[in-house]
Amino acid sequence: MKTVGIIGGGQLGMMLAEEIHKLGAKAICLDPNPKCSASFVCDDVIVASYDDIEGLKKLGDASDVITYEFENVPSKQLKFLLDTYNIPQGIKPLFDSQNRIREKENAKLHGLKTPKFKAINSLEDLNKGIEEIGIPCVYKTTTLGYDGHGQVLIKSLDDIEKVKPFLSGEGILEEFIKYDFETSVIMVRDKEKTIAFPMGINKHKNGILDEVFVDKQLDVFEKIKKDAIHFMESTGYLGILCIEIFVKGNDYYFNEMAPRPHNSGHYTIEGCQTNQYRELAKFLLGMPLEEPKLLYPTVMKNILGFDYSNMKKLTNSDTVFIHDYYKAYVREKRKMAHITFIKTTKEEYVNKYKKLFCED
Repeated sequence: MKTVGIIGGGQLGMMLAEEIHKLGAKAICLDPNPKCSASFVCDDVIVASYDDIEGLKKLGDASDVITYEFENVPSKQLKFLLDTYNIPQGIKPLFDSQNRIREKENAKLHGLKTPKFKAINSLEDLNKGIEEIGIPCVYKTTTLGYDGHGQVLIKSLDDIEKVKPFLSGEGILEEFIKYDFETSVIMVRDKEKTIAFPMGINKHKNGILDEVFVDKQLDVFEKIKKDAIHFMESTGYLGILCIEIFVKGNDYYFNEMAPRPHNSGHYTIEGCQTNQYRELAKFLLGMPLEEPKLLYPTVMKNILGFDYSNMKKLTNSDTVFIHDYYKAYVREKRKMAHITFIKTTKEEYVNKYKKLFCED
């Protein structure tokens, strides 16, 4: 029986471990929290920090293959693992995604359209960048930013003051795209083929993904899929990759990418005949990939701490699926769970379920 080692024990690792078990393999994870979400599913948990070489050795020695469930694994430690153990995805997609400038340059190089952008290392760079790109624009730290952290929307020159605390580190200034909606394309690639999951419309609240609506596939989705598959194949990436996209009319812009399962793909567990975690598990275990298909109109609702008690108003049914992440501490903006509503259009969700949750 093969064993998959997962660096990280959050909810993504938990759901991946569930699918690994369904395929007849074992899953272990490394996480500093002994009661992390994945600990409720995995066969074993190695309690260690992500930069602990001894802990990573234990994970590697106990695993046939290794993967990661979040982007910010230190590159030095990943290089050690790559040189010593079996990481089928490699570390290049992770390395490329860990720096927003490198990520944007890589996207342009391989044919994806990006907003205008400029590297920022000083106040002088920032002023020049605003002059070149124009207002509104967005400043982001190049590393460790997620769910809206380390980002400032510059709507006037007065907003420069909000950026100054970040200028001690490297940043990027990006053109503000007045998009119609956001979407994401999730792909899994092995040496034989690349598959892509049906795409939806992603709605964010306060910089954090709130809802995903998946129904009819728009023409622009097919264009994005085609270009995204070309990108993944031309970069030589293997394993799983999610690319977040801004859509405007029949055009699109690359926002960012993540070489791991993605929040926007949770809906695939019940909404498709296969899901992002199962196909990643198949890749890791050397099994053939299956082309995913949408089974029904599906809505995914992210549950943050402020809505965790409201989630209790619902129960599981043949159309409602509650996924609790078993986190010990509830914090207002912490991802605590998600709910999938199948056989449910956006209109049906709004009329029947949306009122159960907080609007702010």
